[in-house]
Amino acid sequence: MGHHPEVSTASLWRGRSDDRPTEVGATTVHGLLVDDQTRCEHYQGPLDVIALKFACCRDWYPCHLCHAELARHDVRRWSTDERSTQAVLCGVCGSLLSIDAYLETSECPTCSAVFNPGCRLHRDLYFD
Repeated sequence: MGHHPEVSTASLWRGRSDDRPTEVGATTVHGLLVDDQTRCEHYQGPLDVIALKFACCRDWYPCHLCHAELARHDVRRWSTDERSTQAVLCGVCGSLLSIDAYLETSECPTCSAVFNPGCRLHRDLYFD
């Protein structure tokens, strides 16, 4: 795990499980070592605080790698006509965002938590 001086090691590991679901607000998030703000084994930075509902199974995962390791089925991306679907979870406050709202912002509209700008590099893994 990389060291992030802005986030204590205790907060990164608090609430983590191996592959058991984690509750974030009213949403169940599946993944590997998911903490209480949706960081996972693969993405542990201070801004890695979203989870995505996958179109194929309607289950929530912190990232495409967790889905690939646990879901046991192929990914289906959200189509452009499904962009109004609430498929993004802010791991900080538990708010749900539509795909359109997420793609148009860099932070949670409810709590102002900043989202990792690097996630935009992976948007084609989730959305058409």
